[in-house]
Amino acid sequence: MTAQGLDEVFGALADPTRRAILARLASGDANVGELTAPFRMSQPAISRHLKVLERAGLISRRRRATARLSHLEAEPLREAAAWLVGYREYWEESYERLDALLSTLDRREASASTSRSRPGTSAKPKRKGVPDGQDQSHR
Repeated sequence: MTAQGLDEVFGALADPTRRAILARLASGDANVGELTAPFRMSQPAISRHLKVLERAGLISRRRRATARLSHLEAEPLREAAAWLVGYREYWEESYERLDALLSTLDRREASASTSRSRPGTSAKPKRKGVPDGQDQSHR
């Protein structure tokens, strides 16, 4: 699929009404009247959405007697999904690197807190020149 084709497909999919129309067409062909029914918009407005979908190659339209039926075309969706797969792999690898980094940081933090709580060490740093037990800086 060309870059322009991808732009048209993603542009068409950007609108929730057009996505809803595609979802409806996934269950079978429909005419404009049937596609208009679930929406609070005019038939000409739905026709404009259908033209955008048709230009993107997501639907085809044909005549049956006096009705003009819209039909879902799956290939452009398949091609767009294939294009997205590369980015999915990228993000999965990025999440794996992030998980590894967080694990390393957790181990370092656990190691640091273990060394602070060992007997004979003080979790609170001593103030210079003040004997043990006489530090009253907390008051």
